[in-house]
Amino acid sequence: MAPRGESVNEEMRLRSRRRLMRATVELVDQRGYAATTLADIAERAGLARGLVSYYFDGKRLLMQSATHRLMHLELAAALGELAPDACPQQRLAAAIDQVLRTALDHPRVMRSHLALMLDPDTGGFVQDPEQQQLGAILREVLADWGADDPAAEHAVLRSALMGGCIGVLLPGAQTPLPPIRADLFARYRLPWRMGRPPQPDDPGRPEWTGPTS
Repeated sequence: MAPRGESVNEEMRLRSRRRLMRATVELVDQRGYAATTLADIAERAGLARGLVSYYFDGKRLLMQSATHRLMHLELAAALGELAPDACPQQRLAAAIDQVLRTALDHPRVMRSHLALMLDPDTGGFVQDPEQQQLGAILREVLADWGADDPAAEHAVLRSALMGGCIGVLLPGAQTPLPPIRADLFARYRLPWRMGRPPQPDDPGRPEWTGPTS
């Protein structure tokens, strides 16, 4: 039997990584981060336990990569559903709505993801390939919207979205989605009707008066 080519091996590695990340999201959605073990993830993915450590340097990095993959896949899908002639404002509105929607649809995953990033003892923010894909999508959306410096504006938007996700997910002190969305939309001068409004009418938050791109 002829040896497999490097391209085939690389595809198999990517497939295994994706299976592990998908299994992580599924299990954390069901059980929470603390109750999910690497052995559980390997079993759900149908892979040997040793492969988890081969592809990911620990549970934290696997969790971060899995969440970033979830976010960039759902964001790409949401943007892909827009009409081909959708304007840049519609694309940015859809992006903001999708990130907030992901937090609400996968609360255990997103709470765990945010907690790991905010805990300095766990290593903080992870810039893995999945996060880079997520960032690339958002920077492209911001560039089309007219940001003078898409990279700098992406950092601002990322922080604002993280704050919004914390607001809607904070146990015992959740903030309703409409005012959080209204603040984000005001910053970027986006009409309330764009994207997927959580209610028919704008809740009437004060207009953003800070600098725009």
